[in-house]
Amino acid sequence: MESNYIKIYSGNAIIGKRIELELLELGISPICKDEGESARLAGFASSMLGNIELHVNQDEKEKALAVVAKLTAKP
Repeated sequence: MESNYIKIYSGNAIIGKRIELELLELGISPICKDEGESARLAGFASSMLGNIELHVNQDEKEKALAVVAKLTAKP
């Protein structure tokens, strides 16, 4: 199955949620995958706690990657 979505971020959930909020302010609706939370809700243990993935439509890739770069840049 082919998808029009691309992964733009994988890592810390706190930073990921901040990126998600910035994207929403720009009118980009990301898909947030949280394997740890999904496992918890299903009653399973997970070693992926605190990590998420963000995916956006390929048409919005450039704007989304600019947000990720801005928020993950080392000072």
